[in-house]
Amino acid sequence: HHGLGLTGRTLGIVGLGKACELCMAEMDEQHERLLALRTRLENTLESSMDVVQVNGHRDKRLPNITNISFGFVEGESLMMALKEIAMSSGSACTSASLEPSYVLKALGVGDDLAHSSLRISMGRWTTREQIDYAGEKIIEAVHKLRALSPLYDLPNEGIAITKIEWAAH
Repeated sequence: HHGLGLTGRTLGIVGLGKACELCMAEMDEQHERLLALRTRLENTLESSMDVVQVNGHRDKRLPNITNISFGFVEGESLMMALKEIAMSSGSACTSASLEPSYVLKALGVGDDLAHSSLRISMGRWTTREQIDYAGEKIIEAVHKLRALSPLYDLPNEGIAITKIEWAAH
């Protein structure tokens, strides 16, 4: 019987234990870092425009993903305007469909806002500069698209968008 002797196996187990310990410490560090980046992006977007909604629980969600709705903007149009930034519209479960995400609807997001949401993921290599750049570009794109939307002006003129009864065709 060849192979590791008892000391070799013991060293292997000790090594694995140390590797797990280092991994856990790094996971905590990454969690904090990603949470800070996500919070930074959400705060930037929320403080720069109206009708913006961060979807999901404020704290009980993954630190590296945010899902945000921008009223009066189509999620697909927003993605097209932000081609240089990797993101998706809706939720992961319905990203290939044009239906409003049932996940977002279950979170209490209305159809109109569910259609106007972006899902942004961050990872180990995401930098603060990239987050600031993304925030800047999203704000710019939302303002441009809203300027083209006749609906965006209605609430500003005192008309509640949810109270409008659309004519059936």
